[in-house]
Amino acid sequence: MITVITPSFEIRHLLTRQQGINLLREIEFYGRHSHDAQEKQSETSWEKFLQTWVVEHGDWSITEHEKVTVIATMDRGISHEWVRHRVGSYTQESTRFVNYTKPGRSAKFVRPPLSKPESALVWEAAMTHAEEAYKTLIALGEAPQIARSVFPTGLKTAIVTTFNLRNWRHFLLMRTCREAHPQIKELCIPLLAAFQERIPLLYADIVPEEPQKNAAAKAR
Repeated sequence: MITVITPSFEIRHLLTRQQGINLLREIEFYGRHSHDAQEKQSETSWEKFLQTWVVEHGDWSITEHEKVTVIATMDRGISHEWVRHRVGSYTQESTRFVNYTKPGRSAKFVRPPLSKPESALVWEAAMTHAEEAYKTLIALGEAPQIARSVFPTGLKTAIVTTFNLRNWRHFLLMRTCREAHPQIKELCIPLLAAFQERIPLLYADIVPEEPQKNAAAKAR
């Protein structure tokens, strides 16, 4: 019987709103260097500074000085879309080096949003056949990097992603809009909510399921 998992994410080192505000204070500090006005920074000045210079005046470049790392679990098909975004760093679970027949390991799969019960039966049969074929190839002496070719895009993978705050904005604008793939929205809409909760101002105007043309028109 195949193992089916639910997509998930972890935001590293950004567990609270206070930690997000600390990132914004750093951005304010860097931004004030353009006017040699670092002495004007206070405990609470970050909000007015960022609202004025970033949100209203559009100086998003200063938000590139801080980064956030997310570890996300998804299927391989969605990972192909995920890594299309530039100006980031990725480390992905490798099917070349992971042997899914080793003790304590097994292939895992992510079920897509199928519309009919009979579709689920077809999907499960396909995943089962793929896993059995993989195990057979390994038993015949094939290396994991060769046997992996029988796996479908429904295979689970994990990706460590590091973007600066500006690139996360672009990513979340594009991957939570109406036209985005349903499975990437399943991950990114909750991820957006977490960013909005923990990092004030920078992501507040992003609305899940808005038309892509509206999302693309927003500053980033």
